[in-house]
Parts: sequence; C-alpha cells; structure tokens
Amino acid sequence: MADVEKASWWVRLNDHVLEAAVGLGLLLVGLFGVLFPVLGVIGPMPPTVNSREVRLGAATTPPGGGTPGPVALRGTDNAELVFAAPDLAERLLLALPGVVGSLLLVVIFEVLLRIARTFRDGDFFVPKNAPRLLAIALIVPLFGILPPMVDAITTDLLVSGTAVEGSVRTVFEFDAGPVLLGLLIAAAAVAFRNGARLRDDTAGLV
Repeated sequence: MADVEKASWWVRLNDHVLEAAVGLGLLLVGLFGVLFPVLGVIGPMPPTVNSREVRLGAATTPPGGGTPGPVALRGTDNAELVFAAPDLAERLLLALPGVVGSLLLVVIFEVLLRIARTFRDGDFFVPKNAPRLLAIALIVPLFGILPPMVDAITTDLLVSGTAVEGSVRTVFEFDAGPVLLGLLIAAAAVAFRNGARLRDDTAGLV
C-alpha cells in the first residue's frame, strides 16, 4: 500500500510539474514574443527588432556597400536589412512576423495548459482532450505558412521606395515540417478520442 501511495504521489508531482512548465512557457512567450515587441513598436520600450535577414538578387551589390544610412544592407546573398532609426510603421512591419508566430505559440500553450490540468486530475482520456489536440494539429501547420507569408509581405513593404528596393529579392518559403508535425498530432488526437470512447464503453463493466 505504501508503494502505491508513493507512486501516486510521484505521478501527481509530475503532473503539477508539467502544468507549471506549460504555464511558464505560456508566460515567457507572451512576454518576450508578444508584449515586449508590441511595447517596442508603440514606444514605451526600445524596439526589439531593427533589422531583418533578406535575400539579394543575383550579382547585386548593396547600395553604398553597406555604409550607414536610414536603410542599409549588410552582406551578400543572405544579407541583413538594417534600419538606423525605424519609425512607427517600420517598427511594426519589422516586429510583425515574430509576433504572429508568438501568438500562434500562445494559443498552443493555452490549449496545452488545459490538457495538462486534466492530467493533474488523473484523467488522461477526458473527451475534451481529443478536440483540443485536434485544434493544436490545425494550428501547427500555420507556422509553415503565416510567419513566412507575413515576412515576405512586410519585407516588400519595408524596402518599397527605398534605395535598396532593387537589391532585395522578396521570397516566400513554405515549410513542410510543421505540416508533418500537425499530422502526427492529429493522429494523437484520434488515439485520445478512441481512448475516451473505450473508457466510456468499459466504465459500466468495472
């Protein structure tokens, strides 16, 4: 009996640690991925981003050779687009891709926190966990679509009308990795749904 109680205590501790870890992740992403960049855009804090990695056209020489100016390019092929003193619109465009990705993470962490709370209660196959996992499976592939798309659009807006406009090549690169991960999570959601159904079917037999 003592061994059973000890094991039960250890499982409960692990469940609380899991919930705390997910909650900490949610807090950190919310602060450093969303709140601080937004504050850097609107002014109370210094901008967290004043540059961006960009692609240059073939056989292109950065205007001025990367010398200081309002907008400058550093490097060749994969270069860094640098703003000496970005205005409000430029700060927003620079921060937007990262903020979009962080908002997706915040939603995922919030759903994971709900799942972790069911683990804390000792009930793994809660019927609501299956649609929660399915929601995560639908959100994860967006990491391969939304941030790269926002990055391409905002980069085009950032260089439009500047001296480096003709040098920067706007590229949208789709990432298939998050799609594959989303499929794996969807399979886990199906397993949770089947586990919850099996639990309900056998509940009256115990």
